[in-house]
Amino acid sequence: MKKMLDFIEANELAKLTDYILGEVQKLAKAGASLGLLASNSPHIVFDELSRQSPIPLLSIVVAACEATKKLGLKRVGLLGTRFSMQGRFYPDVFSGEGIKLITPGVEEQVYIHDKYMNELVNGIIIPETRERLLAIVDRLKEREGIEGLILGGTELPLILREEAYGGIPFLDTTRIHVECAVAQMLT
Repeated sequence: MKKMLDFIEANELAKLTDYILGEVQKLAKAGASLGLLASNSPHIVFDELSRQSPIPLLSIVVAACEATKKLGLKRVGLLGTRFSMQGRFYPDVFSGEGIKLITPGVEEQVYIHDKYMNELVNGIIIPETRERLLAIVDRLKEREGIEGLILGGTELPLILREEAYGGIPFLDTTRIHVECAVAQMLT
């Protein structure tokens, strides 16, 4: 994870693509017929990686978008690392389906990224962090009119465990991605 995030932080996306591609190639040589990037942030290079991959890759972003469409949501919030909240990979997919993606303000993004990297990634769950995250959800609902929330970080369900909050469904990208992969493997 650190290596991947270092590449993203340094904007060395070609190196990130090569690094992940090397791992996907190992999986393909071992007999894998489908690949997943079980994290949101590396989807910053998903399109290029998918073009070069020897096996089909299943996008967590596309899976989340499909789940959002099934719920009929048109305005959804996005929480995750700053790479996910500031990147184009979520908005590009969602806007193509007519879904408006809304991220928190800059200060809130800094807070969320810090808590994500320094608490959640390390398995630290603090009630005050949860309350602040829910306050951000409340603000997005009141000011931006979100109808749902994408938990665009695989550790976010550790602290936001419910399926909905205040009438806002939480879309757990980890669960959605796994369900999509299982469905594809069973076909």
